[in-house]
Order: sequence, then C-alpha cells, then structure tokens
Amino acid sequence: MILLDGKLTAKKHREQIAEEVRLLKERGVTPGLAVVIVGGDPASRMYVNNKEKDCAQCGIYSEEHALSDDCEQERLLQLIGNLNRREDIHGILVQLPLPKHLNEKEILLSIDPSKDVDAFHPYNVGRIMIGDYDFLPCTPAGVMALLDEYNISVQGKECVVVGRSNIVGKPMAMLLLHRHGTVTICHSRTRDLAAATRRADILVAAAGQAGLITGDMIKEGSAVIDVAMNKNAEGKFVGDVVFDEAAEKAAYLTPVPGGVGPMTRVMLLRNTVKAAERACV
Repeated sequence: MILLDGKLTAKKHREQIAEEVRLLKERGVTPGLAVVIVGGDPASRMYVNNKEKDCAQCGIYSEEHALSDDCEQERLLQLIGNLNRREDIHGILVQLPLPKHLNEKEILLSIDPSKDVDAFHPYNVGRIMIGDYDFLPCTPAGVMALLDEYNISVQGKECVVVGRSNIVGKPMAMLLLHRHGTVTICHSRTRDLAAATRRADILVAAAGQAGLITGDMIKEGSAVIDVAMNKNAEGKFVGDVVFDEAAEKAAYLTPVPGGVGPMTRVMLLRNTVKAAERACV
C-alpha cells in the first residue's frame, strides 16, 4: 500500500507557487488575498491562521478581516464590496460556516467572480460544470493534484464519491468526469452504499461521518481518498475511512491528517496567484 503524502506534495506546490509569485513581483504585481472570518469558531480560526502562514511562506500578501459573531449582513456586504473594488486584492475568501443569522447565499453572490478563489460563486460553479473554468474549489482540486502526483489515472476508472456537498462532493464528481472517469455519487439515502463503494477503482470519501467506510467496503487494489476530518470519541482527528482496515485492501490511501488537508490549503494559494495573473494581463 502506498501512502499518498499530502504534506510532501503540498510542499512541492508551494515551492512552485513561490517562484510564480517571485516572477509576478518582478512585473510589479504582488498577489493579494483577503480572508474574512465572522465569529470565533476554533476550527475556522485554526484554518485561517494556517492560510496566513502559507501566504507568508510563498510571498503572497494576505490580510484578515475578523468580524464579531453578531455582525450584521449589511456590514459584511459592505466589506466585500470594498474588497471587490481594491486593485491590490486579487482573491477574497469568506470563511465558512457563517453564523446562522447571516444569509450565506447572498454573501457568496456578492463576491466578484474574478476574485472568488474558493470557487463558490454560481458563475464559477457553472463554468466547472461545462469544463471551462478559471478556479476550482480547493479540496477537489487538491484531490486531483494528489492523484496526478502519484500517477493515478482517472480515465476509464470506476469512481465513487461519497458525499454530495456543494463544496466537495458535487465538484469532485465533475472533475473526475472531466478526466473521463465513470462517476457514481453516493449519499445518506443511497440504498446499498457498500455495493457501490466495492466497485470503485477510485473512492473519495467526503461524508463527514467517522468510520463510515470499513475495509469490507473497499475494492482490492483501489485508490482511497479520505477527504473528511472528524473528531472521534477520544478527541483525535479521523476521516470517514477506517484507516487500518482500508490499508489491508487499498493500493493507495490518504492519511488523516496529512493527506488532503495540506492540498486544500495549497490550492487556495494557486487560485490566488492565478487571479493575480489574470488581473495584470
């Protein structure tokens, strides 16, 4: 079994991105990312802090806009409008989830699609659907980059995605389809999940349910990509896949943590650099 090392692969990408940033700076352009965080969710705070470190490492300018839990919708929309107009900001990221009193749909719609480095705006989602896109959602893009790093071909393979979220499951399925995979999407109402996953040459688990995928649900010699990050009863981070059982069957397997997570973060940097490149054409 080959472990798909997201940390090592992300490091390679950061080195490439740092060189791209250096070349952009020689042309007088410094890629700029604005991160908006509302409230004090600990997971969101940790993720934002890591993003800031990644930007600093690659030479990307980043700024954080931290708003209180009781921030009003109009205040947030006004902030995004100001960031849309700033020429030094090429990417805008609103950290999700937002407090329940805020209208997430309206907020995401307010981001300029050319600065939507999370690729959540309907305009960018539609372009992903037809295969003509500028930005990809960071987690699915990270999965594809990890498959590429280990020369795991998608073409002609049976691909099963467990989970149908707008952030991961749906775009993940489209990217696999664009690579000529035969794709099945499973979810909480799938009648026989195990029957579907046993067919998978490439299995992407993104349901957010610890221990959902056990060893008997995995095809011998498959590639198993565990996107989820759950806390178990002992307080440890685990994925959707029972790692030890999957390791007995899979030919390729991502660890949790250290698999897809680092790739998600580095794809945000790549989107930001791409936005800066497009802005200075």
